[in-house]
Amino acid sequence: MTTTITGAGGVSQVQDGSIGTADFAANAITAAKLPAGSVLQVQYMYTGAGVTATSQTYIDTGVNVSITPTSTSSKIMAFANVGGCSKGAAGNSYMALQIVRGSTPIHIFEGEGGYNNGGGAQSFGSCAGVKLDSPNTTSAVNYKIQIKNLGSSGAVISNASGALSSITLMEIAG
Repeated sequence: MTTTITGAGGVSQVQDGSIGTADFAANAITAAKLPAGSVLQVQYMYTGAGVTATSQTYIDTGVNVSITPTSTSSKIMAFANVGGCSKGAAGNSYMALQIVRGSTPIHIFEGEGGYNNGGGAQSFGSCAGVKLDSPNTTSAVNYKIQIKNLGSSGAVISNASGALSSITLMEIAG
């Protein structure tokens, strides 16, 4: 298939269906030329590995990914999902999950997962959260999901039975 492309000054080029970067050099589309709200890049990580939290201190779930913003005005949309959430049989155990940028918590997306004011093990499926963040940097930034047990006994579990958990980061032009 032959394609004719007419560029600046009315100059036409005949192509065989492929367009090389030299064809667009004068009108290159860069992140700087895209309007605010455009998605500039996406980073993603998922795992089927799980973690059990028995203490009231946040620990890493192993779900983390880094992104390097192209501009200090960029926003990062973080989508977090933890599959296979459950709590142990102890009456006073329930789950908290948060998204952390570097070492700074930016969003608690599950504050009382599995709370039922009583004993007995309980599985409650996936927990998900979304946060629009403004890291104000062009250096690499790591986002991760952490878990803790809000109760005074028992255990809470992410990724029970090998369910998948993920974090997706989208850089949005500012």
